[in-house]
Amino acid sequence: MIHDRPLVPEGCVPQCPGCAHRSLTRSQSLARKTDWLKARLAKWADAFDEIQSVDDERRWGYRTKVCLSARWENGRWRFGLKKKDMVIPIHDCPVHARQIREAMALFADRLPPDRLFPLAYYAQTGSQITLVVKSAKMPDLTWMDATLIQALNRIGVTGLWLHLHPSCGKKVFAKNAWHLIFGTPRSVDENGFVYGPRAFQQVIPSLFHEALASAEAFLAPAADDLFVDLYCGIGTGLAKWRGRCQHVIGVELDGEAVNCARENAPGAEILRGRCTDRIPQMGLFANAAAPGGKRLLFANPPRTGLEPEISDWIADHYQPDRMAYLSCSAGTLHRDLTRLDSAGCEIVKIIPYDFFPQTLHVETLTLLKNKKYR
Repeated sequence: MIHDRPLVPEGCVPQCPGCAHRSLTRSQSLARKTDWLKARLAKWADAFDEIQSVDDERRWGYRTKVCLSARWENGRWRFGLKKKDMVIPIHDCPVHARQIREAMALFADRLPPDRLFPLAYYAQTGSQITLVVKSAKMPDLTWMDATLIQALNRIGVTGLWLHLHPSCGKKVFAKNAWHLIFGTPRSVDENGFVYGPRAFQQVIPSLFHEALASAEAFLAPAADDLFVDLYCGIGTGLAKWRGRCQHVIGVELDGEAVNCARENAPGAEILRGRCTDRIPQMGLFANAAAPGGKRLLFANPPRTGLEPEISDWIADHYQPDRMAYLSCSAGTLHRDLTRLDSAGCEIVKIIPYDFFPQTLHVETLTLLKNKKYR
């Protein structure tokens, strides 16, 4: 149901900078995001479609992935956003999913003090929790008792990790020293996809799958087409493309995500590494496939956007007939679209998605086609 009025639940901390739109109505927030995005992508303003969102009830309690600073204070742990030398606790943040709020409340009171347990970060991805400890030595784990395990089972936590990272600071995670102390190393989301503790997940799955469905409808993959998926993550999109194409390849940097993608999208070829470093293999893939089908591409890069070498490879070598680009940064999207536009790609449609209600952020799906192919 859409009420079009601010409905801020209890637990919102005024000092928290995370939800800049919490005092706006749904329509006010969506209008402001649309205007902001159009101003930054003004060259293609005629291609904009209506921003896609969810109703009021689903604009809260949607966040299932967090990475929060930890600080011991007044006999308990505080988890939240770091501001200078303080941590703004957001244990009851109404944007967080119920499971995250319950898990944080549990650990805030059950973990040992910082002199025994130098916790630096609390991270959670779905049902997988990671405690990042600023130590090279395994701390005492007697707090991990049957009562805590029972509580974790009750709230649906399926994996608890201790990550020893003595030099953690701005860089939260290191490659090694991951210790599973409870549960299983992988979980399964509501759509049946396997993920691990470091997996990137788009929030509000229904909107994400709407975006994938829009991309699929535009790309219209067929059996003989070539399909390249850049920054493929755990393979949610790969599974969809592989269901329609014989020739599918994905590239992903994170090793855990690659392992999950191989389970989630069997039959797809998946390369681990930076997309730039895998240009030779992608070139061989494109050249080895049987001619006759379309060349398709889906990209979902981080905020830094497409690597310059990748933009050049797409524009000058792969030259997809159709491409779908899901972006979380209007700045890097503008840069990349400018490059692709100059190389003969027509921006057909730009669809904004309100993946992050209450915040300033907006996701954008851009659909492009090669002007040579009509």
